[in-house]
Amino acid sequence: MAASGFCFYFLVIVVAFGVSLEAANGQLSTKFYKSTCPKALSIVQEGVAAAIKNETRMGASLLRLHFHDCFVNGCDGSILLDDTANFVGEKTAVPNNNSVRGFNVVDDIKAKLEESCPGVVSCADLLAIAARDSTVYLGGPSWKVRLGRRDSTTASKAAADASIPPPTSNLSALISSFAAQGLSLKNMVALAGAHTIGLARCTSFRDHIYNDTNIDKSFARSLRQICPKTGKDNALANLDRKTPFSFDKFYYDNLLKKKGLLHSDQELFNGGSADQMVNTFAKNTSLFFEDFSIAMVKMGNIKPLTGSAGQIRINCRRVN
Repeated sequence: MAASGFCFYFLVIVVAFGVSLEAANGQLSTKFYKSTCPKALSIVQEGVAAAIKNETRMGASLLRLHFHDCFVNGCDGSILLDDTANFVGEKTAVPNNNSVRGFNVVDDIKAKLEESCPGVVSCADLLAIAARDSTVYLGGPSWKVRLGRRDSTTASKAAADASIPPPTSNLSALISSFAAQGLSLKNMVALAGAHTIGLARCTSFRDHIYNDTNIDKSFARSLRQICPKTGKDNALANLDRKTPFSFDKFYYDNLLKKKGLLHSDQELFNGGSADQMVNTFAKNTSLFFEDFSIAMVKMGNIKPLTGSAGQIRINCRRVN
């Protein structure tokens, strides 16, 4: 009994040391908060569920926050920072202004995390967990979120403008943008499937419905009813008209029918190198879910701040 007890104790020490060593070496771990904030995952999950129950659209908004965070100098929570005297933040960058949302939900979840374990869980990790939980709540796949990111102490509007691909992007520009983040063509097409949920503003798809030819004519006509050539910039349309609040593979079905809402969406099925993957995902939900999960983990590992870099913000909107 004594020997087996010693072995168990030794194993616990080794596992705990392994997790802390991963963080020290700049590697994220799925067990990062196991001892320091054991309720962290459940707190985020409950907050996300409540927010989506209150407003279904919020699931897509939280997922998008993580994407727009990671594409600008890595997954460091910089998108959450308000402007200061020292920098203009990312919230007013062209891809984000009057578009990204969910900041109040993040504030509410962060406040509960601070009550449970003050100064432990980063805002960057909160976004990563919330993205996964939003996907699952709306019927999509789950994955183990690697944690241990720390928060940036600055943000950059210029970097956001330069790094987040606009909805007017062509396929080569999209490929280059994702490749700059270490993401492959396959990763890109899988991540684009997040557009199976959520809404887009008229300004994002106006050019596509009036000027492009690779769009179903009746689909374009119906969209022109809500998005005129001028005015109503903030009018909204579903990114996936078939099942706009279910995380499924119908985004790809839409592309096959030339019913992608954004120019950048339809570029994925327009006679180019992404066509085959769009076809594959349209036929195989399980494969889409698997590749989406893999791509989300890979995206979540873009240049995280770990160890002593950055900080753990108490309020996600400002530096401590």
